[in-house]
Amino acid sequence: MPSVVDPIRVARRLRVRGVVQGVGFRPFVYRSAHRLGLVGWVRNDGGGVEIEVEGSAALLDAFTQCLAGEAPPLARVDSIEPEVIAPDDARRDFTILPSAGGAVATAIGPDAGVCAACLAELFDPADRRWRYPFINCTHCGPRYTLTRRLPYDRASTSMAGFELCADCAAEYRQPGDRRFHAEPNACPACGPRLGLYEPHGLPVPAGDPLADAVRRLQLGEIVAIKGLGGFHLACDAGNAQAVARLRQRKRRPDQPLALMVASAASLAGRARLTAPEQAALESAARPIVLVGKLPGCDAAFPGVAPGLDEIGVMLPATPLHYLLFHEAAGRPAGTAWLAAAQPLALVMTSANPHGEPLVQCNDEAVARLADIADVLLMHDRDIVVRCDDSVLRLRSDLPAAPAGTPGAGVQFLRRARGFTPLALPLDAGGPAVLAFGAHFKATLCLARGAEAFLSQHIGGLDNPAACAALDEAASHLQAILATRPAAVAHDAHPDYYSTRAAVALAAALDVPAIAVQHHHAHLAAVCAEHRLRGPLLGLAADGTGLGTDGLPWGGELLYVDGADFRRLGHLSPLPLPGGDRAAREPWRMACAALHALGRADAAARRYAARPHVGQVQAMLVRGTRCPSSTSLGRWFDAAAGLLGVCDVMTFEGQAAMRLETLARRFGASQPLSGGYHIDPRPPAGPSVLSLLPLLRQLADEADAARGAAHFHATLIDGLAHWIGDAADATGVRRVALSGGCLHNRLLAAGLRKRLAGRGLAVFEARQVPPGDGGIALGQAWVARAELRRGMP
Repeated sequence: MPSVVDPIRVARRLRVRGVVQGVGFRPFVYRSAHRLGLVGWVRNDGGGVEIEVEGSAALLDAFTQCLAGEAPPLARVDSIEPEVIAPDDARRDFTILPSAGGAVATAIGPDAGVCAACLAELFDPADRRWRYPFINCTHCGPRYTLTRRLPYDRASTSMAGFELCADCAAEYRQPGDRRFHAEPNACPACGPRLGLYEPHGLPVPAGDPLADAVRRLQLGEIVAIKGLGGFHLACDAGNAQAVARLRQRKRRPDQPLALMVASAASLAGRARLTAPEQAALESAARPIVLVGKLPGCDAAFPGVAPGLDEIGVMLPATPLHYLLFHEAAGRPAGTAWLAAAQPLALVMTSANPHGEPLVQCNDEAVARLADIADVLLMHDRDIVVRCDDSVLRLRSDLPAAPAGTPGAGVQFLRRARGFTPLALPLDAGGPAVLAFGAHFKATLCLARGAEAFLSQHIGGLDNPAACAALDEAASHLQAILATRPAAVAHDAHPDYYSTRAAVALAAALDVPAIAVQHHHAHLAAVCAEHRLRGPLLGLAADGTGLGTDGLPWGGELLYVDGADFRRLGHLSPLPLPGGDRAAREPWRMACAALHALGRADAAARRYAARPHVGQVQAMLVRGTRCPSSTSLGRWFDAAAGLLGVCDVMTFEGQAAMRLETLARRFGASQPLSGGYHIDPRPPAGPSVLSLLPLLRQLADEADAARGAAHFHATLIDGLAHWIGDAADATGVRRVALSGGCLHNRLLAAGLRKRLAGRGLAVFEARQVPPGDGGIALGQAWVARAELRRGMP
């Protein structure tokens, strides 16, 4: 506070934009104003937070600096816009006014994990919220998943039906209390309640639902647990039979499951945890973090992440999760028990049976989980928005992250709870665009002003329920941001449900529907995130995406400049015997590779036990039902098939993930001599990178791990030469790397190092996934560029 107070009273109106609703910002403003002896008021409105404040000029300056530099932990102040107004001599105090309406230019914050203060109360037997599963304050708890609309007030959330008791109301009205204007505030007397139910919906006559749920987990049962953005399916991670039963019931035989432990201490001796990884685990977002396994991991958690060298780990994200471990620990007082390793570890996987959307409400849980869960642990607070767990990993080779982003080295595999709907800053404003993403790992993106809002992960659009979830998310995103799109963007594939939904919405709104080529969108997402303008080169490497020639692409070297792109090169195409089935059965891709190498007889011998090998051979000979694809994902599959790593996949990317694990286990390897060749770009077409020489050598490799290491090293060498030569030819020195194959750490880190060594600036997806989960951002960016080009 300044030592000399200016006696002349002035007044200002301050408009604060950013994540400033639902994060304790108004109480913070109130306390700051009182500390400085200022008068006026603060309120929420559609634009964020509006403040009128009076005092000396020096104190108003100090107040403004405080708003920017000392905001609550969950707040993000993007801008403070001051306006001089006339003083009101009648003002004698500083107050919080009821929220106002107006055009919405702000956003609600994401859900946040339990803060230290609430955790202390949760485990204090003398506190009135001892063991209350819904404890929260302005620094933690649900936000996005219980909010129906802005401004953010209790009446706009699923807490509207829970009337505050006298004690909670007093906290809500007390400016010095950390629950001052905490909208989800509640206690056992007035808030949501927990119940245990049989799979078909009948209440379990248990005195303590939570204690009974823990007992059942310890007996090996599967418990469906209602969380923040949906249900989880949980079982004892140390019980091999329980894990196997969960896999069988969920029809998920091999896909890795997430592990929840009480604290980082419980991972000792089981997982290799770096300081940045621990910080990410313990952050308010509470994501699933992929960490390296230690030798005892698979024995301790049998069947949780088979065949891989990393495991997805998360810490409790809600009070309810904490209480499961607290009960198992014998209900100790205080929080000191969390510093010690706890014996209980839980599989905590999304309750989305058979690839359907995440289960959201109680009735839905009874209808959809009765054949999977042995018991349901539910409560009576509605989940307004489905929001799955976020998944990320940390890469030490990535440069420092920009200020206000999750942290150095973070790369998303799935962006959802804890991060949705945080805005991504764009390089400029423009018309509002709603982008519908692709078909797999679907997300939406709404670009509004100079920000882009990515929806939560929705998943594959293979069934009507998932398609309905996409429509629901599109409606909610428009409503929560109060934005009517001026255009709608979608993938160029005409048969995707996301395309049909986008075209239908555009017709209903009478706005343009803009198709964006799949791989152009992948690279555009990197441009959008890093706010890049002007031309760049890009490698878009994934499983599939419709090309401009009507064929499936997936290993593309593109020149990108805003709404325009040119195909400079591609991987040599491989036939897909049986079409899409070949993308699920790597042995078919191995047959295709051997056929291309003139070794069809070797394929017949190697895969003689496969019932359809004769048909596959005939398809390849006749060229029927064998569409060609330039997909890098299919080259990974062919290598995995040749090395015997994975013949048939039960989940997307399984073969490539196992191949990467083996390569890391083997260690550093040199590229194979003559392992690829690059056909120069002809005058009328793209250059071609062929990896057939590499597969010729892998076909006779007896050591799968050594072959996997050779595959990665040679692939990186070939791609780096190919991209580097294109950079030299075009004079473009910036390169974007994107597409689902860039989830592979060996590939991404190796390419980054090699390209940087050639003096190229390398950009990757960081704040959105490099795979299809980030493609909607690229679609919105391209559509805006298209609209700008068409403007007079």
